[in-house]
Amino acid sequence: MSDQLRERIFQELESIALVDPHTHINPHAAASTTLADIMGYHYYTELAHSAGMPREHIEEPGISPKEKVGRLVEGLSHLDNTIQLSWLLCICQEFFGFEDESINSDNWETLYDSSEKKMAEADWEEQVLRHSRLDKVFLTNDFDDPLEGFDTDRYIPCLRTDDLVFHLGKAATRERLNKATGIDVSDAASVVLACGKLFEHFVRNGARACAISIPPDFAPTPVSTGTVDPLIQRLASGDELTGDEAATVSRFVFWTLAEFCAEYNLPFDLMIGVNRAVYPGGVFQGQDLFDKRVSLIQYRELFNAFPKVTFPISVLGQTSNHELVSYAWIFPNVVTNGHWWYSNIPTYIEQDTRSRLEAVPRNKQIGYYSDMYKLEFALPKFRMYRRVLASVLATDFVQGRGWSESRAIQFGQQLLRGNVERIFGVN
Repeated sequence: MSDQLRERIFQELESIALVDPHTHINPHAAASTTLADIMGYHYYTELAHSAGMPREHIEEPGISPKEKVGRLVEGLSHLDNTIQLSWLLCICQEFFGFEDESINSDNWETLYDSSEKKMAEADWEEQVLRHSRLDKVFLTNDFDDPLEGFDTDRYIPCLRTDDLVFHLGKAATRERLNKATGIDVSDAASVVLACGKLFEHFVRNGARACAISIPPDFAPTPVSTGTVDPLIQRLASGDELTGDEAATVSRFVFWTLAEFCAEYNLPFDLMIGVNRAVYPGGVFQGQDLFDKRVSLIQYRELFNAFPKVTFPISVLGQTSNHELVSYAWIFPNVVTNGHWWYSNIPTYIEQDTRSRLEAVPRNKQIGYYSDMYKLEFALPKFRMYRRVLASVLATDFVQGRGWSESRAIQFGQQLLRGNVERIFGVN
């Protein structure tokens, strides 16, 4: 009965059409064109490298997409235990009719050729969206993205602000900002004016959120104009700042963004705790890791200062999730958001989901986002989450608390779709 119950709930959750609230999709090339687009996802390259494949073998310049896939296939046998490889098999089975239990030296070329033919069909993007039951997909847009040439109702812009906050000291970043806004950054007032121009542009083009990924040592606090003015003036004149001075500029820019989120009523997605380039010898996008030094106490001033701004929070570790649950328990403007990166495996998803469902108000939870770079990954990733969610709802709520199946399913619908619509203002 327990297995049947979980399966019934899962099937109901599978039928829900989705809004994916965080991805890295390029709306001009949303779907894959070859199997290399899929197998080039950083999970596969970094796992293959971790298992012993030289980085140079994976990232050799000039190799064809088919050659790259052939090389990666050499290392897949070491990865067949991973949940990430199950995503790959699911994609190949669901979209390309693949029937074998593994991708290997005997079958990969046939799979490559048949998948390439399938992906060349004129309506391939539509097929993937339809089969994945995806209605809308949030993007991660550079601050200077013109937001042109795509359907902003389907592909929803999101202002990504890492470069503004942490790299304003680079001349190239300031040049991009000048080109995007027509404002030459020379002091604090010009930074505020430029940020305002960006928000105006993004909101006019349908943006529904602002987002940033943040290192563990960052603590957002307000910075006075008098303190930051001479620092920005020095940047404009070509001077380099010390680490502490650069951090002061970062805090000023971040606080300015939060003020504009309040003005434009945009949620501010915070992805907290990633250390960049921990492993410089890793493959592209396979160099960043987290640690346990981060604490949400660093954000207390922010959460208190902007009670009308919703902060969907993503964290990377179990300890941080426990803290996130407590902050979402207390702060009305803190929302639990998905299962990010190194927490995105079923064991951690289950533990984190259980704690959130038990302790956080149901209207303050965004169940999942795919974080995908190509559309084909929405189906296996959301399916993984929905299986975990179905199990938790069946065990803890139907069997454990005596809820009806329909009540549990409605809760799942709220986590998967309802809260996304309400928090981000989409439908």
